[in-house]
Amino acid sequence: MLAQLTQPLPLSLLVIIVVYTLLLILMWRKLPRPEKQMFPLLSASSSKVDEHQDAEAIQRFKDKADESMRLTQTFRKFVPKQFVDHFAKHGSSSLELGRADEDELAILFCDIRGFTGLSEKMSPQELMNFLNSYFLRMNDPIHQNGGFIDKFIGDAIMALFDRPEGENSDKAQDAIRAALDLRYAINIYNQHRSNSNYPPINIGIGIHFGPVIIGTVGSDDRMDTTVIGDSVNIAFRLEALAPLYQTDIVVSAATLDVAEAKAHFSFRVLDLVRVKGRRSPIEIYEIIDHLPIETQRLKLANSDLIAKGLRNRIKQNWPKALGYFEQARQINPHDSLVRHHLEQCKKLQQLELGTDWDGAILL
Repeated sequence: MLAQLTQPLPLSLLVIIVVYTLLLILMWRKLPRPEKQMFPLLSASSSKVDEHQDAEAIQRFKDKADESMRLTQTFRKFVPKQFVDHFAKHGSSSLELGRADEDELAILFCDIRGFTGLSEKMSPQELMNFLNSYFLRMNDPIHQNGGFIDKFIGDAIMALFDRPEGENSDKAQDAIRAALDLRYAINIYNQHRSNSNYPPINIGIGIHFGPVIIGTVGSDDRMDTTVIGDSVNIAFRLEALAPLYQTDIVVSAATLDVAEAKAHFSFRVLDLVRVKGRRSPIEIYEIIDHLPIETQRLKLANSDLIAKGLRNRIKQNWPKALGYFEQARQINPHDSLVRHHLEQCKKLQQLELGTDWDGAILL
């Protein structure tokens, strides 16, 4: 038997062994391996975790963006966007303390006439409710015409008109159009007040165009934007003249010149005045586009005669000045402006004015 075991294997048996071996190898390769089963499970779990983390990140970024938007909107309530745009136009991307630029823009002041007497009849809460209701209605005409409110000063509004991409004529026209829209807005507001049995209110508006210094002032813990300069003082003083001349909108000659007003608005000359804080005289006009057509016609009918009367007043030619003003009164006997000039001429001709008098009256 030992001899048989040591004999070479038959060829057929070797072939069978090789075939079975190959089959076993192929079958083993086709069997699923533990490593291959674990990776898909691990990949799916990791994907779910990544998706959850992505959702949290997106929500966190969204919350931050919403918070930033709320802060920006709140910031703009205290610092108008136009202030930031103005500094950006001059190459500054931040509002640091002490920033200052010089520019030309239109300044508008608007004030409630007789506010002191009106406020004395209200309780503190009623007064605040009234002012907020009033300011709410005055805000839109300013913004719709390219301006922004710089300050609330008691019952007064100071607004600026500074188109970053516009010309000076655009700025001046924007201010005048805003003044006209403010008059329309106050008429609508008075209709609502009448329906609630409240008395009507009236406003006076002054506009001037000129150079100003625009910048930031304050301290490390309290900063504010501001506009200063002679032009601001002039606009403020012009607004104060509105009730004296019994008119609604008072503008300087400089404003009309820059706005190219002859092509866009109706107006007539009021006077040559010297306002407080300024030595040079200012020629002032009234805008009348918002008035009824018949009232406009009467004001324009004697406008040339008033202008001629003023030129002769400056020359101290009293007979001619009084003659032109009398002709103007014949056209419109109820014109308060004509009465004003007749009274002024009669007073001035009694005074020793001197040959260097420039014709301006101090109000």
